[in-house]
Amino acid sequence: MGLSQPDLMQLLTRAERLLARRVAEIVADEGHTIDGWRVISLLADGAGHPMTAIADQVFLPPGTLTKLVDHLVEHNLVHRKVDPEDRRRIRAYLTPRGRAMHERVDARVQASIAGLSADDAHLRSLLAGLVEAMEQRPALV
Repeated sequence: MGLSQPDLMQLLTRAERLLARRVAEIVADEGHTIDGWRVISLLADGAGHPMTAIADQVFLPPGTLTKLVDHLVEHNLVHRKVDPEDRRRIRAYLTPRGRAMHERVDARVQASIAGLSADDAHLRSLLAGLVEAMEQRPALV
């Protein structure tokens, strides 16, 4: 009897963990964590994001995210500003130092994963479609 094919969840989990391990080694050289990198990467678009949106995107509880962002603020990588459209909301942005760190580390991350897939664009498209479908369809219980 042969081995069965791994299911989609096993494959995605393994790929995410292997990639996270690779990225964690790179960001550790900068003295940061993979969660910190996820926040920095999200903020690299320059749009400024509310803390609740960041927590949702990086899958961290709000209290944990606040401590992490406090750490990034202390290292002058991130700064917070009051949202001009809703003064009750705080948005986080990268500082110039944070942008420089993102550019430096992202270049290393991209180099470390270059060529892992023969068709990166197709893989990204498939994964984006999967994420979109899962976000739009509630889980069956």
